[in-house]
Amino acid sequence: MPEPELTTAGAPSDAAGDLPLLQDAAREAGLIAMRYFGNSPQVWMKGGTSPVSEADHAADAYLRRTLLAARPDYGWLSEETVDDPARLSARRTFVVDPIDGTRGFLEGQRTWCVSVAVVEQGRTLAGVLECPAMDETYWALPGQGAFRNGKRIAVRALGDKAEISGLKQLIDLVPAGWQKRLTRAPYSPSLAYRLAMIANGTLDATFVKPNAYDWDIAAADLILREAGGRLLDPNGRAPFYAGEVTRHGALAAGSGELLAVLVDVIAGLDA
Repeated sequence: MPEPELTTAGAPSDAAGDLPLLQDAAREAGLIAMRYFGNSPQVWMKGGTSPVSEADHAADAYLRRTLLAARPDYGWLSEETVDDPARLSARRTFVVDPIDGTRGFLEGQRTWCVSVAVVEQGRTLAGVLECPAMDETYWALPGQGAFRNGKRIAVRALGDKAEISGLKQLIDLVPAGWQKRLTRAPYSPSLAYRLAMIANGTLDATFVKPNAYDWDIAAADLILREAGGRLLDPNGRAPFYAGEVTRHGALAAGSGELLAVLVDVIAGLDA
């Protein structure tokens, strides 16, 4: 199915020009990662608790080389690259997770994705999630809607029942009146993919535990927002990306009344 024609309404005049670059680079990075998927790649532990594989490094190296060759004046922020403060002086920054959901990737789960975004002044201007094991590609531009495999997507209307994902400890804090309406969905290690599930209407909401980083959510945030949902902090504000601080506290994602309830829950964590 042909993808809809791009315009720049609602986005800076040249923002749409970055989207094909992100799509092509994410697609190739996904193919690189697929060469390792299910083939027991070499694995190291970061900080003693977080796995990183040779697939992550290979995809990251390709993305960095390709994207910065095309936009040498952009900053670079990636989970698998040592952060360079020089990026703070750039007008725009690539925010990249070469494999979001590495733990699931290594376990053979299919819901991992390559996440790439362009950020300016703390907001995502273009976002792509390439999920090759699921045969899915998500993308969005501000004011243009969100798409999966070329078809526009939207969050689903809240009914009598709602599916939620996230930490049990946080879900248990949802008020009793809402508890009977909630069904707990299976947990996906890829936060970006969970946000995409809300955007495409297969999940209603999720809690995001503290310590998510920009690269986990910058692309998926825009996709969710363009699909009619939101990702919010305890003050009801959208996250700010590619600043000096790249780590976030608890967040809530969803839409409508349920999202408001989840925001109240995370607001109460520090009360």
